[in-house]
Amino acid sequence: MFIFSPLDQFDMKLFMGFASPMDFMSNLNMTTFTMYTMLVYLVMYYMFKLSLNNKKMMGSQWFLSMEATFHTMLNMVKGQMGGTAYGTYVPFIYTLFIFILIANLMGMMPYSFALSACLVFMMSLSIMIWMGVTILGLVKHGFVFFSLFVPGGTPLPLVPVLVLIELLSYTARAVSLGLRLSANTLAGHLLLNILSSLMFTFMSISYLTFGMGMLPLFGVFAMVGLEWVMGMIQAYVFSILTSSYIKDAVYLH
Repeated sequence: MFIFSPLDQFDMKLFMGFASPMDFMSNLNMTTFTMYTMLVYLVMYYMFKLSLNNKKMMGSQWFLSMEATFHTMLNMVKGQMGGTAYGTYVPFIYTLFIFILIANLMGMMPYSFALSACLVFMMSLSIMIWMGVTILGLVKHGFVFFSLFVPGGTPLPLVPVLVLIELLSYTARAVSLGLRLSANTLAGHLLLNILSSLMFTFMSISYLTFGMGMLPLFGVFAMVGLEWVMGMIQAYVFSILTSSYIKDAVYLH
């Protein structure tokens, strides 16, 4: 299988199919999505394995970097949620951050598959988080959870309107969480593809345009570096929004 265009990183290709008389087993296919998801899990596994530090007293540079990442997530969740219940959700937020971070950085490799740009996957992940947060709120508070949709001090005549607005806003979280990450990743990759294609066309006209295009080329390289940084920021934004939604379910505010 060959890749002829950078846009192929958004195309889900079939590597290996499985034929079976049973319908539920016929869907077990190896696609680019399956392969890159497994690669992300393998990278996560070896990252955590290296952070064990082989039971040494002195921490290695890798161990210290993983510890710094964990403390960053710990402080973020603590700052978002406060109270004493934040520690329960730190492992989930930390694992979510690492998964999205690796998926974003792996998608920046040339001619790879952009896992975080897969809209169906990110929307499914977003909806599952939203459903889990809603169930958490219902289990902890019961029907009192629905008081989240009634802002404090609201006049009685405005309650139906504000409840509808708050309900729509709360429901939109199921879509916006994954849509934001997927759209930003897709837009960044497309922008880089358009700029690089224009630069290649311009620089291939003549020797003069080749020399003139060197300066804008460095700008394209700078945008590539910026896109790497944006991949890290998007993983952090996804994690901080998830912890904010969990806070609403736990404390109802």
